[in-house]
Amino acid sequence: MDIERICAAAFAPAEAAVAAGRIPGAVLGVVSASGLRATLASGKARIGPDSAMAQGTWFDLASLTKVIFTTPAVLDLNAMGRIGLDSQLCEAIPDLRQYDMTAPERRLTFRTCLAHQTHLPAVEPLYTYGQDPRTLRAFILQREWVAGPPVYSDIGFMLLGIAIERLTGTPLGARPVPPGFSFRPAPRLCAATEFCQWRGRVMQGEVHDENAYALGGVAGHAGLFGTVDGILDFAHGVLGMAEDAPIRMRHDGSNRTVGWEAAHAGWSGGDRVSEKGIGHTGFTGTGLWIDFGRGLAWTLLTNRVHPSRFLPTGIAALRRDTGDLVCA
Repeated sequence: MDIERICAAAFAPAEAAVAAGRIPGAVLGVVSASGLRATLASGKARIGPDSAMAQGTWFDLASLTKVIFTTPAVLDLNAMGRIGLDSQLCEAIPDLRQYDMTAPERRLTFRTCLAHQTHLPAVEPLYTYGQDPRTLRAFILQREWVAGPPVYSDIGFMLLGIAIERLTGTPLGARPVPPGFSFRPAPRLCAATEFCQWRGRVMQGEVHDENAYALGGVAGHAGLFGTVDGILDFAHGVLGMAEDAPIRMRHDGSNRTVGWEAAHAGWSGGDRVSEKGIGHTGFTGTGLWIDFGRGLAWTLLTNRVHPSRFLPTGIAALRRDTGDLVCA
């Protein structure tokens, strides 16, 4: 398998997007089940003052936090016998909706939150209610969340993050992470994200997600930073997982597994991924896809929200085109 050739061919759409000014910069990494890997970088990590994108650039991984940090932490607790995936969150968080013992939030399980199969909403502007992390955590636990159909939910992963903290007795930001990942990287080594109107500055080395920032910089849904090599190390480990690993099993016929999105028509990984593919994206412009059928994984890291999330970047098409070329 010529990994360098695969990476070079698949990087063409990202290079074109950088040249056209649709995104400031990008890094692509590809790794095989045998451990062969290749990476390429192009463009700028920050505009004005300019800094070049490089293989060692750190990225705000945004929602990749869910699959690289939070999901493995829950699965580790399950493997240690501390919880069952079908255990209710209130076993770890007894004060969840403590004023109403019949509240639907008390019936949430680790598995349904991981698979985004709950009544919880997608997101809530929690940061507009205050910036004290302890009070915001209490608000999340006691809020009566309006019931709706299952959607991809940041709120569910915030609850999972609180459960991890309760079970381990350690704040999320103090938990150890592998090399190539950090909650507090050196800002000068990071790709810049958005000019935040709320904070009044360009985010660089500070978490882009407003709710994660208000919760102290790290939450179950966002806050992790990483490099392409750190992500490829992680992906290589995932490629070695057994077929009955929870992250590979679809949840009740949905397009979700435990933590991940499973390959389906029109998804972010492109149309050529095998039916054994899983993946996840991050709002800042990051993504990771793993094709167990081909024994390949790839990560496309961009700073597409720099300097603004409201610019037309074509990130959805870029991700799909990249995946199609990797799998071609």
